[in-house]
Amino acid sequence: MLQFNHSRILCVCLILSVSTASHADNWPQFRGPGGQGIAKAEDLPVTWSETENIAWKTALPGYGASSPIALNGRLYLTCYSGYGIERDQSMADLKLHVVCIDGEKGAILWDRQIEPTLPESARVRDHGYAAATPATDGKHLYVFFGKSGVFQFDLDGRQLWRASVGTNVHGWGSGASPVLYENLVIVNAAVESESLVALDKESGKELWRVGGIRESWNTPLIATAESGRRELLLAVKGQVLAFTPDRGRALWSCETGITWYIAPSMVAADGIVYCLGGRSGIAALAVRMGGSGDVTATHRLWTSTSGSNVSSPVIHDGHLYWMHEQRGIAFCAKASNGEIVYERRLEGARQVYASALLAEGRLYYVARNGETFVLAARPQFEQLAHNKLADRSTFNASPIVCNGKLILRSDENLYAIQMMK
Repeated sequence: MLQFNHSRILCVCLILSVSTASHADNWPQFRGPGGQGIAKAEDLPVTWSETENIAWKTALPGYGASSPIALNGRLYLTCYSGYGIERDQSMADLKLHVVCIDGEKGAILWDRQIEPTLPESARVRDHGYAAATPATDGKHLYVFFGKSGVFQFDLDGRQLWRASVGTNVHGWGSGASPVLYENLVIVNAAVESESLVALDKESGKELWRVGGIRESWNTPLIATAESGRRELLLAVKGQVLAFTPDRGRALWSCETGITWYIAPSMVAADGIVYCLGGRSGIAALAVRMGGSGDVTATHRLWTSTSGSNVSSPVIHDGHLYWMHEQRGIAFCAKASNGEIVYERRLEGARQVYASALLAEGRLYYVARNGETFVLAARPQFEQLAHNKLADRSTFNASPIVCNGKLILRSDENLYAIQMMK
């Protein structure tokens, strides 16, 4: 006769349930697990308004274009205050913030202020001084404030180290977010020093640096080639570049044909990386990973004149989905050849800087005026909802998911949107 240790079984079940929930609910970096903008979620709302499906709304201590991240039911984000918000403010009063918020109730748990390295850019167009999304390894936070440096905090808000990756500034500010790989914090410091920099997570010491990184505002992507090789991918003006993530050794480069700076972050699937960018001419391309040297003639699969100059795409079931940043047009393209499947203007979309979010077979597009469009994630165009919030500030941040809630961030507020029963 079999005998069961019920306490052990209960313990194992609890461990498994916590582990599963943690994997599904955590959003540890810009665009979530893997940096692809894809959420594993259930029962997210499709419709909402100021009076419908709002779990909570929290006023933030400063402005920012950075997206929140989520870890174990807490939200972490960055802000700036004191300068660059109202007229006649003094740069000497600029403060940088790292903020922790209870994801269940919306209460601010702590707000750590950082003295910036001055002088900063006198004016940052559209994005301000807190545009990089934090990253976490589950033990610490890693935050990037451009010229002011890269920071490590513990989860209670205690600063552990600070490291500089360069001192240059730009009128568009610093937008790329840090990514973590093994013992490394990897930062696209194109603005600060025209470099890609890897720091040691524990000490902040610089471990490697690649120069020649110019006109690049996208967050690096770590993806796997068909061979199983891990590659660190970054788009710069005119090229997609691939490096070994552990040492920064150059693997391959591919000419894009895009003549503008690159702001959208890339996505990858099945050993192919997809890049958007540009305002005219070639604005998108696909490159097969795994090459060596200049792979333009051998690994560039297609180019397209349809793309986006700011917002990043998602890839799902063999199709790419994205929004044009200025024209309010939603695109769907075949990932195999770049052929446009649909191209539909969304009434009221206006400017869209936030990157696409895929969840439960739906696409969430957040416009800068706070209007969110929900589309079916399939190659037949179907608009499921058009949601509006009465928030007069700007929505630049990309949406995320935390514990069954859709999280939206404007300059002034953080919203948790949930199916209210």
